[in-house]
Amino acid sequence: MTSSCIEKWHAFTDTKDPAILRDLLASDVVFHSPVVHTPQRGKDVTFLYLISAMKVLGNDQFKYVREVESGDSAVLEFETELDGIHVNGIDMIRWNDAGEIIDFKVMVRPLKAMNILHAKMGEMLEQFKAQAK
Repeated sequence: MTSSCIEKWHAFTDTKDPAILRDLLASDVVFHSPVVHTPQRGKDVTFLYLISAMKVLGNDQFKYVREVESGDSAVLEFETELDGIHVNGIDMIRWNDAGEIIDFKVMVRPLKAMNILHAKMGEMLEQFKAQAK
């Protein structure tokens, strides 16, 4: 049985509706990037990373291929393609009793995929920063 948190996460990835994502994140959520060494803390920064990641990774080829859920946690394996490079990764999600995401960790492979993701995420984050000014 899929938790309501994961159902809402899928609703976000299907629609890319930022309101769904914002409502899904706890105020004290922690985001673990596959590139940035230190955990990113708080709803605003996590929202920025996840909305950017969905813009970069969430193309027509993006799909979850496996899910494992237990208690208050889930691991979702995804696949997509960026500029002809196959991307394989996992989202590790933990939520609180209110069904809000409190911890989100992303891991990506292979190295070529990580390198292109790093470059594209950097570009996307810069665009968001420029728009915020």
